[in-house]
Amino acid sequence: MKNISIYLILALLFLIGCRGSDYYLEPGDFKIVDNGTGTGTVSWTNDKDYLLEGFVFVNDGQTLTIEAGTVVRFKAGEGENASAIIVARGGKIVAEGTAEEPIIFTAESDDLILSVEKSKRGLWGGLIILGNAPINMRGGEAAIEGIPFSEPRGVFGGPDENDDSGILKYVSIRHGGTNIGDGNEINGLTLGGVGNKTVIDYVEIISNEDDGVEIFGGTVNLKHIVVSGCGDDAFDYDLGWTGKGQFWLAVQSQNLGDNLIEAGGGVNPVIGTPNSKPSIFNVTLVGNGNNGEGACIDFFNYAGGIIANSIIVDDNNGVLLEITDSRNDSYMQWKQGNLEVKNNVFYKVASDTPASIFTLTGIYSVEQQNEWASYFASSKNEISNPNMDWKNGDYIPNLKIQGEMAPYHDPWFQPVNFKGAFGESNWIAGWTLLAK
Repeated sequence: MKNISIYLILALLFLIGCRGSDYYLEPGDFKIVDNGTGTGTVSWTNDKDYLLEGFVFVNDGQTLTIEAGTVVRFKAGEGENASAIIVARGGKIVAEGTAEEPIIFTAESDDLILSVEKSKRGLWGGLIILGNAPINMRGGEAAIEGIPFSEPRGVFGGPDENDDSGILKYVSIRHGGTNIGDGNEINGLTLGGVGNKTVIDYVEIISNEDDGVEIFGGTVNLKHIVVSGCGDDAFDYDLGWTGKGQFWLAVQSQNLGDNLIEAGGGVNPVIGTPNSKPSIFNVTLVGNGNNGEGACIDFFNYAGGIIANSIIVDDNNGVLLEITDSRNDSYMQWKQGNLEVKNNVFYKVASDTPASIFTLTGIYSVEQQNEWASYFASSKNEISNPNMDWKNGDYIPNLKIQGEMAPYHDPWFQPVNFKGAFGESNWIAGWTLLAK
């Protein structure tokens, strides 16, 4: 009897150990592997568990619908064994969760009750959505990074600004960013040439090894986005993104991560059209402390854009503006009125002086640096304590941060009377892992 008990205990410990790295599907659940046919036009429901292995595509002409409350898990693996879901150009994903029943994309080993630490990164790939909207590459299209060039379903870009790749709403993307080769990790959410009929609202990316959100051109708009604990940039845009963003929260871990917003322009050529010129309002950016890498915002490669009515705190570097030849660079975009950083609140950024927060990079003169620094005040930015306890996960100021606001120039924006991502309501509560 004693020996039998020992064997039972050993067997139980073995099973518990296995559950830390393998998810066991019950009868009727689904393991998804793509043999080239994609997912098909199909609905995934919340009474089943789904385990994806390898690159799984939603092909051109297919629609993947995911019911609120569904959990989609991904096998671990690197390189050719990485797991990710890719919505190909012409495909659609309709993943519409609710605050009570979010849709969760996570690692195979995640039982959602402490089997995976909140800060764990790089356990699977990520979510990639590709569309037909304009990008500023020669020929108007490109292959998304991380997908073999021989795979035609990895191509993005086209002429349709109003392209529709579906809906992401109340979706949490957790613990992704596995290495797919040569130090190249997959972003939590990659948007390549995605059009403005695509709805992206209430989406969380937490603990990704690479960027949280990377936007390669297109016209897509993003509202209520949470990025936290990522190993590289929180938000990264380039290749001519001309969309809009509002109510973004980016939170870096201390001494981890690069830029909160990396704002790039063209690549081939740098001055290719459309220029990167998004409009971003009401963001709250929490940096990685005064010893961390990266900057609050880094404009380079002829990038433009508007960032306004926001709260930016706790970073070693402020807003960087690149000068190369004073003609084909982000400095010139600013001089021509295509780059604005205005009506924002900064606190504990650089040395808490305008000259340390607004700085130039590249080759520039003292006069040019002084001119950029003086723009801090003339564009109605300020240095003041927003009175929010970000170190303990509270991103709502004690009192709404008001003052003079930059006007909302497009009906897509929700006009509000506060700066930053939060006014009265804590919209990350309940459905995000960050808020748990």
